[in-house]
Amino acid sequence: MAMHYTYLWEFHIDRTRKDAFERHYGPRGPWVALFRQAPGFIETLLLRDPANPLRYVTVDRWQSAEAYRTFRSTFAVSYAELDAHCQELTTKELSLGQFDEFIE
Repeated sequence: MAMHYTYLWEFHIDRTRKDAFERHYGPRGPWVALFRQAPGFIETLLLRDPANPLRYVTVDRWQSAEAYRTFRSTFAVSYAELDAHCQELTTKELSLGQFDEFIE
């Protein structure tokens, strides 16, 4: 059985930055634009918690862990710059882990 690589992040956002956060982390935002430059990127999902509308989870899907590691190495400077730019959008950021996604 084949597997994809999935990375999950949890974000708590500042109420006044909701629109900016959704623009940056959504499917047409700069994070996805950066990821799309790398071979092996599949998609990013942006999920909002209906019980806590200031809590979000991103699901970053890659063809393999190696594709993700190559991306992080190749785009390390751009990743760090974008991450620093987006710091003001969140009040808390937590890695929920890296997962193997079973596919048929």
